[in-house]
Order: sequence, then C-alpha cells, then structure tokens
Amino acid sequence: MSVFSDISNAGFLWIGFFFICAISFLGNPKLKGYAYSMMIFGSVAIALYFPQYFVEYKGYKFSALIVPLIQIIMFGMGTSMSVKDFLGVVKMPKGVLIGVFCQFSIMPFIGFTLAKLSGFPPEIAAGMILIGCSPSGMASNVMSYLAKANLALSITVTSITTLLAPLVTPFLMGWLAGEFVAIDVVEMMFSIVKMVIIPIGAGLLFNYFLQGKSKWLDDLMPIISMAAIALILVIIVAAGRDSLLDIGPLLIVLVIFHNLAGYALGYWASRLFKLSEKDCRTIAIEVGMQNGGLASGIAKEMGKIATVGLAPAVFGPFMNVSGSILASYWHKKPIPEEKA
Repeated sequence: MSVFSDISNAGFLWIGFFFICAISFLGNPKLKGYAYSMMIFGSVAIALYFPQYFVEYKGYKFSALIVPLIQIIMFGMGTSMSVKDFLGVVKMPKGVLIGVFCQFSIMPFIGFTLAKLSGFPPEIAAGMILIGCSPSGMASNVMSYLAKANLALSITVTSITTLLAPLVTPFLMGWLAGEFVAIDVVEMMFSIVKMVIIPIGAGLLFNYFLQGKSKWLDDLMPIISMAAIALILVIIVAAGRDSLLDIGPLLIVLVIFHNLAGYALGYWASRLFKLSEKDCRTIAIEVGMQNGGLASGIAKEMGKIATVGLAPAVFGPFMNVSGSILASYWHKKPIPEEKA
C-alpha cells in the first residue's frame, strides 16, 4: 500500500525502476522484447503518482488527444497493410473464419461474465465487456512472428476483425453491455469508422502510392504508434486514478484472467476445429490480445474515459507482457509437424 500512499518517495523509485529496466533490456537480446512493456509500466506509474500533470492544462483536457492518437495508430497500421493481407481469406478460409469467429465470441462473453460477477460500478464493468468486444491489434502480429506461428493468418485475422469492428463491436456492446450503460449503437458505429476505417484507408493509399519512397516515414511510423499507445495509457490512468486505486487489485486479477482465458480458449477452440498446431497458436494469440487503444478511443467517444476506459488501460500493459512470455515459450518449443 505504501507504493501508492507515499508518493514523494515511492513514486520516483518505481518510475526509475521501470525505465532503468527498459533501458537495460534493450541491451539484452533475450530481454529486448520486454523493453517496451517496461516503458509502458513506467508510463503508467508516472500517471498514477503524478496524475495532475496529465488531466488538463489551462482548461485543455488531454483526453481530447485520444481520438487523434488512435487515428495516427490506425494510419500506421494501414501503411503496413496491403491488398495481399486480405488474400489470406482465399488461401486459408478455414483458419480465417475460425479466427474471426473466436475473436468476436470468446472474449466478449468472458468479459460479460466477469462484468456480471465483479460487482463493479456499471460503467467500470462495461469497460471489461468493451475490451472483449474489440478486435485484435497489431501487437498480436508481432507476437505471432516471435512465436513462429502463422504470421500471414495473424495479419489477415487482425485486418478482417479491425474492418468488421464498426459493425460487430457496437452490436456486441449494445447486446452485452446495454444493461450496464446506455449504448448508442449507431453513434458508436460512426465513431469507430472515424477512428478506424478512414485512417486505415488513408494508410492503405499511402502504402500503395508512396511505400518505399518515404523510407524515413516508414521507419518512423512504428515508433510514433508505440509512443501514441503509451500516451493514451497515461491519459486514461491519470483520469481514472482514484477509481483505479479503489478497485485496482480486483480489476487487475479479472483482467489477467480475461487475457489468459482468451489464449487458452482460443487455442483449444482451434484444436477442436482440427487446425494445425501453428494455426492454433496464431488464433490463441489473436484472441487473447485485444486492441486496447481502440477500446480506449470508444470509451472517450462515450464520454466515460475515466470509468469505461479503465479496463482497457489495465489490459493493454499486461497483454504485452503475457504475450511476450507466451511467444517466447512457443518460440523455444518446436511444432510437432516441424519435427517430422
């Protein structure tokens, strides 16, 4: 408890610890993959201990930055995509269909069950459903690559679920979260189109006409996207700090369960449909890793960033750590088909 109460002493200690770990990890090939996660934890620690600097400045609320930052991230995602990413539907339809089905069924219903059992205030409970109803994000592609899973399948499922999000996410939220908070399905659809479809479309056009011609921007976009995710988390944690400290331990436990259950059920559902081991690993990662940034943007558009946005803010940092650990484990464990 002193971690939160003795701000003047413990604050700088924890912030320094996380950022020193991040810098140290960058120099170690085995730990390099965890450096960004440590930076995220350091950023969250800053927001927890010094929230007053990240809520507003001279009347300007920093939460207004969330949607533009999401659009930048989605533009970056679009620049890394091309038409061939969608050809996976033709090349491996079974894997894609199962991946999309698992993504929009397993996590939403786990989130709904946990929300019902949590006893949290309605808006915070709705946030658990929101993170479950979100599509997978680009982080899942990175983890699939590290895990030696089916990267092409991962990219295709991420792309399809992201483009389906304007239709599927509001429908699921209206169905599952409607008893917790008022959900304007049509307004949410337009919000997601604004945050996802338009910037991704712009990114795809950029990729088609200018890819390779502006190498500096190609190299810079991943860094900008990672910085944007960190800043979004800082803003959300600062806005919802008091609520987070009140329910933090239980919320963390439920978020961890949500994430790990996504991996497990995604994997075994794929086994049930007789997919290859490589594809099972891919779908496990796709299901377990959600687009927390998009969920945060939706919470902002709902005007409930300090409550509905809390679960996505907790889910994001833990997801990166657990995903890295799982990818590292599978990277070292040969796939049976490959042994033969």
